[in-house]
Amino acid sequence: MTSFGIWGLIPPVLTITLAFLTKDVVVSLFLGILSGTLIVAGGNPLMAIVNLTDLVAGSLNDGWNIRIFLFCALLGGLVGMLSKTGSAHAFGKWAADKLHTKKASLLMTWFCGLLIFIDDYFNSLAVGTIMRPITDKNKVSRAQLAYILDSTAAPVCILVPISSWVITVMSIVKGSEGFSSLGISEFSFFLRSVPYNLYAVLTIIMVFALIITGRDYGPMARSIAYAKETGKLYNESYGAAPGELDMDEGAGTARPFDMLFPLIVLIVSAVALFPITTYMLEIDGESIKTIGQAAASMSLGDAFNNTDASMALFYAVIFTLVLTYIYYTARKLFTIRSASEAITEGIKSMVPALIILAMAWTIGSVINESPADGGLGLAAFLSEAVAGGGFPIALVPIIAFTLSALISFSTGTSWGTFAIMIPIVMPIAVSLGQAKGFDGAALLNATLISVGAVLGGSVFGDHASPISDTTILSSTGAGCPHLEHVATQMPYALTVAICSLFGFIIGGITLNAVAAWVATLAAFVAAMVFLPRYYK
Repeated sequence: MTSFGIWGLIPPVLTITLAFLTKDVVVSLFLGILSGTLIVAGGNPLMAIVNLTDLVAGSLNDGWNIRIFLFCALLGGLVGMLSKTGSAHAFGKWAADKLHTKKASLLMTWFCGLLIFIDDYFNSLAVGTIMRPITDKNKVSRAQLAYILDSTAAPVCILVPISSWVITVMSIVKGSEGFSSLGISEFSFFLRSVPYNLYAVLTIIMVFALIITGRDYGPMARSIAYAKETGKLYNESYGAAPGELDMDEGAGTARPFDMLFPLIVLIVSAVALFPITTYMLEIDGESIKTIGQAAASMSLGDAFNNTDASMALFYAVIFTLVLTYIYYTARKLFTIRSASEAITEGIKSMVPALIILAMAWTIGSVINESPADGGLGLAAFLSEAVAGGGFPIALVPIIAFTLSALISFSTGTSWGTFAIMIPIVMPIAVSLGQAKGFDGAALLNATLISVGAVLGGSVFGDHASPISDTTILSSTGAGCPHLEHVATQMPYALTVAICSLFGFIIGGITLNAVAAWVATLAAFVAAMVFLPRYYK
């Protein structure tokens, strides 16, 4: 038996349904996993629970997975150190002396959002702390600030390969049925998927376009006008604004460079370690004995393509933590005790994400592994059913984007949506492509645009949902009433989502990123011309 047939649909369908109803992705994932182990165990609840615990333990017993798990935890520790020193406050004070216009302060907010990419939570809070005094001085509406914070949090984190978001995506992609047939590493797959992540990229473009042109519309235009006419930066009819943030404990001695130092170290060390990790793995003690010999045996491009991203990023974050600890201690920005507290608090902040990550691996195993390995074999069943039924591959991206957007908007989380949708969409895209005779670049493009649609749809929910942590923290970082932020941002997020749908329709037909972007940008230009004129 290769699968449990249609029974394999129960865990993902149950998870999606519960996510809609409960808005709790952790409980939904857990019950989805339990339903799968119950099916495998023939309805025996005791055996199902035993199998569930074994699967969770097994997911963390994998070398790749445990390094990813620790990378995310230590990244939280690094964020905790950045918060403790008050370096963000110092950077903001430095920037305030150089920004004297509304447009300049908005562009600086956008740029800082691109710069602080390692974590969406830290992005919203740190950039808010840096820029709120500056935008307040220039009479910028708090709703406008919150929109920029939110639009450069999740959409940026999903595009930069040195973030907990992307390493999570790579781990889920790596374990999905059909990926091994693409003949590409998970790191290269991610890099090549970026042009197909229409929603995330277009969101960043839209923020820049609105700042430059000032063509705001809908509730956002009304909030901006309200701030200009009354001098009040937020509308009290939406409720009270969140209190001031306390992220400047060491602000008295911190300098602007203190915020940049860890980011520079992390980027440089990660970029260097991607090929070095490949060279290290090539050393066999016989034909290749040194890193120099390993480097001579392959091109730099091959070294990047064949790297073990989990090892490279894990080494990079440890190296960054050590250097940052030494640097901040030498600068006397904190004591040994306060440094320990900062790292501990930062790691604690990542616990919810780590739980989702472990469950993502577990439900992927339950859904996709064969019955012989304790799974339901759903990937094999869907691949055979969809390919045999002649389902049009052109529809996969738009369906994947729509479903992912609905799930993530209802649950407020991208990570849970990644865990549910990627293991389902990946084998469908691969099997449909193979059934149509695709190979090489055509098969890869079909898979890239389908997974890119999942990523974009997932980010939409994290970006726009009123129950998303990032949406809430963006309101907090900007000091904007949460309901005002949600109401003013929603039309902008929907504009980008609809433009992306046009791109996924054309991209699904052509399997071409350029064609997808032509359609997306054409729709976007039309929206920017007509919406400010007719949507007041």
